[in-house]
Amino acid sequence: MARNQPKQVKKQEGFEGQRMIVLPKKIERDILLRDAIIRPLFITDIGYYPKARHHYVHRKNGCDQYIFIYCTKGKGWIEYNRKHMLLLPSQFVIIPANAAHKYGADENDPWSIYWFHFKGKLATAIVDLLVQKIKTQQPHIVHAEEMIRLFDLMYGNLEKGYSVDNLRFINMTLYHFLASLLYEDQFRIESPNRENNMIAAVIAHMQKNIDSVFTLQELAGFANLSSSHFSALFRTATGYPPMEYFNQLKIQKACQLLLFTDRSVKEIAHELGINDPYYFSRMFTKLMEMSPSIYRSRKRQLEVLVHHR
Repeated sequence: MARNQPKQVKKQEGFEGQRMIVLPKKIERDILLRDAIIRPLFITDIGYYPKARHHYVHRKNGCDQYIFIYCTKGKGWIEYNRKHMLLLPSQFVIIPANAAHKYGADENDPWSIYWFHFKGKLATAIVDLLVQKIKTQQPHIVHAEEMIRLFDLMYGNLEKGYSVDNLRFINMTLYHFLASLLYEDQFRIESPNRENNMIAAVIAHMQKNIDSVFTLQELAGFANLSSSHFSALFRTATGYPPMEYFNQLKIQKACQLLLFTDRSVKEIAHELGINDPYYFSRMFTKLMEMSPSIYRSRKRQLEVLVHHR
């Protein structure tokens, strides 16, 4: 079969250093949906947006692919299925197929993201497994360097063209990528990285104890490191100091509680381990650029408008 050259797509107002490939519909129809090996699970779009200031996407009717977004620096936000969440460094999200959604970069600290769209008969089953594994926690990447290497392997080979062998390799690599999200312990044997594992363990500890008040020394002690060494490693991995990152996780949880419960701001602050509701409101406003009460009001008004359309 003749080798086709990939279609490089750039937005009219792109991001410096961006990469993006959209597989042509003809390739999807003639190869991806017909090949027995590729058909169960395959990528349709893939890209990387660094420091994507003003990045914003709104799909009122969703799309027929699942969307994977992994944030490495900065932060952004995502809304779908009546959920609103922040996306911080080392975290990822998978937006369901056919779900109305919108997402965008933070205006002051825009995210850098690796992303791809995927579909196929096995896509729903794999995503369901991930949802069961993740439960209520915001998922994060443990093996960042290895995951980016796998991403670059898929992207780099797509740049070489659309031969059947090439597309089989790329989409078999996609299985590897998703399996590493599902089975971190098994993946750790293949790609040990003590520092990445330690940071992931600290983040999981923060999420599990979101109502706690930690000191830097306590978190460093959890990691069995000095405070200065721990802070340096954590900032390199996430882009933020440990205490600032922990506060971002608290605000992330606060957003969920404001939208999906009727608890007062004082009750939510207490649930997050913050006894002073005024301090909590100031912290929330600094990150979200609006007070907790305004955030709750605006988001619920938006839901009402959406439901009346």
